[in-house]
Amino acid sequence: MTMAPDDARHSTRLYRTMRDFVQSMDDTLPGKFEITKEGIVHDMMAPIGPHELTALRVRKRLEKAMPEELVAHTGTPDVEDEPGHILRHPDIMVIAEADMEVRGSFAPRTLIAAIEVVSLSNPDNDWVGKMRDYPLLGIPVYVIFDPRTGSGAVLSDIHPTPDGPRYATRKDFQYGEDVTIADWTIPTDKLPRYA
Repeated sequence: MTMAPDDARHSTRLYRTMRDFVQSMDDTLPGKFEITKEGIVHDMMAPIGPHELTALRVRKRLEKAMPEELVAHTGTPDVEDEPGHILRHPDIMVIAEADMEVRGSFAPRTLIAAIEVVSLSNPDNDWVGKMRDYPLLGIPVYVIFDPRTGSGAVLSDIHPTPDGPRYATRKDFQYGEDVTIADWTIPTDKLPRYA
């Protein structure tokens, strides 16, 4: 699709309006807001115990395996590609500590990996939306942990397609198997499931 200059300016204004809205909703409404190519996504439920415990255990296991200058970060800020009009917040971001020394959002291409724990309230956000958006952002590895099924997937090798960049390689895993995230292998035993 080709955008005329007025369309591009309108699109940029619309994105900034959405971003202002998302930032104004932080700590006001429960859940998490993100901006995708389709618009604003609202994961209405606050993360529950199994979601948070999965993120904690994966983060700790990764940080044991990685060199000290890298972190498995679970906080803010978001990852933003303003020209691409995408604002996402991965559950875990594998990033060099030095690349965190920025004002505002993290540059998406500084991430080594993005890791998501599938939400009960909006699983398509992780399995569809983020699977589309993360290669657009240039994030080389995307990992999904799904407590609903006790399984997950590691996506990598971004390649061009007619619909834009996509991950070419997908390696599925079951909880209990070791999983390799970028250069580090961690166990997936004792990860909680949704009841």
